[in-house]
Amino acid sequence: MGSWSRWDLDDLGGSVTSVVFVHGTGVRAKSYEKSFARVVSGLGRVRADIRVVRCLWGERHGASLGLDGVSIPVRAKGRGVGGDELLDEDDPLAVWALLEVDPLAELREFASAAKARRGQGVRAGFAPGRQDPWQVVAGTARGLSLEAVTGGGGSLDALVSDLAPHLGTAGGRVAQEISRSLGGTPPADGIEPIAARAVYALAVQRAEGAHGDEEPLAVDGADRDTVVGALTAQLGGAGRGGFAARAAKGVAVRALNSYLSPLSSLAHTFRGGITKGSVPASGDILRYQVRGAGVRAAIREAVRAEIASGGGPVVLLAHSLGGIACVDLLAEPDPPAGVDLLVTVGSQAPFLYELDALTALRRGEPLPGAFPRWINVYDEQDLLGFVGEKVFPDRVTDLRVNTRQPFPRAHTSYFAHQRLYELLAPELPK
Repeated sequence: MGSWSRWDLDDLGGSVTSVVFVHGTGVRAKSYEKSFARVVSGLGRVRADIRVVRCLWGERHGASLGLDGVSIPVRAKGRGVGGDELLDEDDPLAVWALLEVDPLAELREFASAAKARRGQGVRAGFAPGRQDPWQVVAGTARGLSLEAVTGGGGSLDALVSDLAPHLGTAGGRVAQEISRSLGGTPPADGIEPIAARAVYALAVQRAEGAHGDEEPLAVDGADRDTVVGALTAQLGGAGRGGFAARAAKGVAVRALNSYLSPLSSLAHTFRGGITKGSVPASGDILRYQVRGAGVRAAIREAVRAEIASGGGPVVLLAHSLGGIACVDLLAEPDPPAGVDLLVTVGSQAPFLYELDALTALRRGEPLPGAFPRWINVYDEQDLLGFVGEKVFPDRVTDLRVNTRQPFPRAHTSYFAHQRLYELLAPELPK
């Protein structure tokens, strides 16, 4: 288990509430520290009497390919597979879901429409010798900055810090695409927010690693919209930071459908790399089912050590698979003493109970009488988050948040969402 973050008890005038932060699947030391810092910052702004304690189990008890992936078959011949429409045209998150897959897809759709207008005889509308207006947009994209966005503190500053080193490269790539695909076409309204979203999506992609090697950035939808709005304004589209109806309606579906068939073929071709890259997340889940005792022991030790240190009430704050492990641990015949509150975030524990797949609690059995108060946080966009009030009546309180992110990013963005901490503040023991 990693080192602990402690505040001096004497300075705080006595005992404080300890929040033990238990991570979910696929997390290792580097990404855990980022999430841990977000939790410290978020809770610190709403409750000054909180101490956050590390519980990093992924390094020791997480999954890995011990034989370097020799079980993965090598594909001899590719075969394209078609697909159906995956996005609802009326879903305001449709474009963001598409840009997670292909950051330039919306910009290419925009360019395709512009070229169609030129093919219908619509003239470009600028005199020979005058600079192509699309080149002006491209030049602005190369010089985009996030300097004016920082200074408010919290998750927005963290997002800017993550994106800033990659903004120049992302802006340059979007400028290149604008010059290549739109140069010489007739002027058209609406390029600013589309280009801003493309720059943002590319910067996020680069921040997460060329092959998704890094943990997905935890990004609140409000922070994302603030950054995109600032980029849109710099591109000359102030007041148009939100989605235009025509951009969010239909574009994502058309672009994604044209993307599906080659994507499926590529997935087969590069199966080895894809499988190895997914092991930390999917492998941790599978390994927990048969080797979960080590994870539960790590949580038990974190609680025991915190109680032994003479602190105040202990809260378990657990994400995803970490929530399952905490429920299993607290439902065991000999749960760790001293846990006043369990907070699960984006967790599948209620769902596994319905499946009769929890380790320590069979379907139909009630929660033990000594089981602590349980708050369960979920986002309706998070397909890996479930509700517990109907599963365990009068024993679980569900709290809904809205990170304004599409899945799967909705599952990793809870701790960048300040509303989460505002909801938890009055619930944490003192």
